[in-house]
Amino acid sequence: MKHKTESLTIGIVLSTVPKYSETFFRNKIKGLQDRGFRVILFVDYVHVDDADFSCKVVTGNNFNGSIFKTVWYSILALITAFCMHPKRSFTLYALNKKDGMSLKKNIRSVILNQFLLKEQIDWLHFGFGMLAVTRENVAAAMRAKMAVSFRGYDLYLSPLKHPGCYDVLFTKEVQYHVLSQEMKQALESLKIPSNKIQVITPAIDTQFFKSNSQIQKQDCIQFATVARLHWKKGLEYTLEALALLKKEGLNFHYTIIGAGSEKERLVFAAHQLGILETLSFTGKMPQTEVKKQLEKASIYIQYSIQEGFCNAVLEAQALGLLCVVSNAEGLAENVLDGTTGWVVPKRKPELLASKLKSVIKLDDIEKTTIKENAIARVNKEFGLKKQQEEFVAFYTSN
Repeated sequence: MKHKTESLTIGIVLSTVPKYSETFFRNKIKGLQDRGFRVILFVDYVHVDDADFSCKVVTGNNFNGSIFKTVWYSILALITAFCMHPKRSFTLYALNKKDGMSLKKNIRSVILNQFLLKEQIDWLHFGFGMLAVTRENVAAAMRAKMAVSFRGYDLYLSPLKHPGCYDVLFTKEVQYHVLSQEMKQALESLKIPSNKIQVITPAIDTQFFKSNSQIQKQDCIQFATVARLHWKKGLEYTLEALALLKKEGLNFHYTIIGAGSEKERLVFAAHQLGILETLSFTGKMPQTEVKKQLEKASIYIQYSIQEGFCNAVLEAQALGLLCVVSNAEGLAENVLDGTTGWVVPKRKPELLASKLKSVIKLDDIEKTTIKENAIARVNKEFGLKKQQEEFVAFYTSN
């Protein structure tokens, strides 16, 4: 394809401008800009404090409001689409029709996507799989290449909630980005060619998350987890494992950093298990405070049921915590069992409790070896520079 701009222009589609805590997208955009790429961020809506974002932000039309306003704005958007960029609008309509999209949905597609159609780009990259659903033909209408990033929830859970949601997408010419080899294999099982799938793992600021502490003796073992309070994080299984340890007389404190809809259920579960007094729910915290909390702990637990990869585990390893994780999807690639931490089969609190006991009983030399292995691997494999270089290659070699 002949490029329409002197340097590649990457259009990234997200629901909203990434917050400061969403470092993955911010670091990616900055890395591309530093290497001479032009980046346009397409979002459905913006907040007031998003005005100073580092790249151009294009916002979709706001169709919320009264029926009269919705109809009026829809008519204006449709007129704009077919007057300002008629070729792209008719192409999108024709491609959607070819895929069997109904007239009503097709008109809606042209209206909702006209803010994308007006820009000149080389790549249209959907930041999450579900953002590409019903937009499968937008990139082709713009004569741009199409990319889609799959994260754990998108790949494993969305198809359960919305059966067949990716059927149309998987027939298109797309370059896929996934977080782990396990996710790549999952896509390959769906008949996606291997050369269309690129594994680019998450990355962290290894200078910020830098270990300054040595193994310390603790009379009260400090456990920690950073996680959204969501069922897929497996926190209830973690609580069950810790309840078993308490029955055996272990003195510990468990800090859960994060917020979410499951807090009430988890608090009640901890109460029934008799360990509520050993827990702290900190809520959502800024990155600097998360780091301070992790530095107080010695063992990090991520016993998820489903997990694409998990940046928090990388951060914990970089800080020198001993990490015990489940075997959910990408976690077994994040932590190398017996080398940089330990991997325990998910949904088995008895096994988790047993593994935690064995880790606590390790001598300082064994703990230090695991810690140093983890720090070295994170610094080598999961730094921001390496990730940025991989995204440059993703866009320039495909």
